[in-house]
Amino acid sequence: MDLVLRTGEELEEIYRRHADTVYRVCFSFMKNPADTEDMVQETFLRLLSSGKAFSSREHEKAWLIVTAANACKDALKRWWRRSEDLSSCRCVAEDAPFAIDGVLGAILALPPDYKEAVYLYYYEGYTTPEIAKILHRPQSTVRSRLARARKLLEKTCKGGGTP
Repeated sequence: MDLVLRTGEELEEIYRRHADTVYRVCFSFMKNPADTEDMVQETFLRLLSSGKAFSSREHEKAWLIVTAANACKDALKRWWRRSEDLSSCRCVAEDAPFAIDGVLGAILALPPDYKEAVYLYYYEGYTTPEIAKILHRPQSTVRSRLARARKLLEKTCKGGGTP
């Protein structure tokens, strides 16, 4: 495995290219700007300490997306997060730097596995084989998650409840 020592300029360029994407991934998990910013920072710290060599910009982007999702999942597993009242997340999410409409709100309410698949497919434009490779899951699992997420979103958007 090749290890790379990056200069400050290289890290800054990677940050400029992918900060918005990493922020959106983290916000989809954390649901509030403060925790989201912490996870964005954690993601880029992991990049800094990894020394990972990337074969392309797409590989770089995919690594950052998976790392951001994993950082958020790790944070959500921590004991102090388990006792947090999640009903307050919707109010805090209203301070987000982008609009949360009905569809985005429904997507944010999806279970994490579905949310990842929907985000990568619809917001980042990855195909199901690419998502399967990124998430280390079979293509059939990705297609199932997308199909189930669509059903939940359809039910939610038609007024049938929350996912």
